Amino acid sequence: MATSRDFVEELLLKLQPLDVQARPMFGEYGLYFKGKNFAFVCDETLFIKVTEPGIEVAGRIGKGSPYPGAKPIFKISPTKLRQREWITRLVEVTSDALDPPKPKKRRR
Repeated sequence: MATSRDFVEELLLKLQPLDVQARPMFGEYGLYFKGKNFAFVCDETLFIKVTEPGIEVAGRIGKGSPYPGAKPIFKISPTKLRQREWITRLVEVTSDALDPPKPKKRRR
C-alpha cells in the first residue's frame, strides 16, 4: 500500500515548527530536515533512522524495516506522533547526528 499525499501533509503539520520537507521516493516518501534524509514514510507509517542521540531521546520504541531488505529503524506509532515535543526533539537530534549530504557530481 502506497502512502497517500494527505497522510504526508498531516505528518508535516505534526512536525511543525520544524521545516521538514517530503520528497517522493520509490512510490513512498523520504523526509528531510536541514538537508538531511532522516526518515522514510512507507505504508502510511513514519520510520526514523537510528542514531546514538536518537536512542537516548526515543527510549523504548519499536523498530521495523520501512521496505524489504532495509535494516530496522525506529517505527513511530500514531500515539507517539501525537507527542509533538517528543517527536520534534527526536527529529532534531537524529538530523544533527547524521552526516551532511554529499555534494552532487556535476554532469558533463
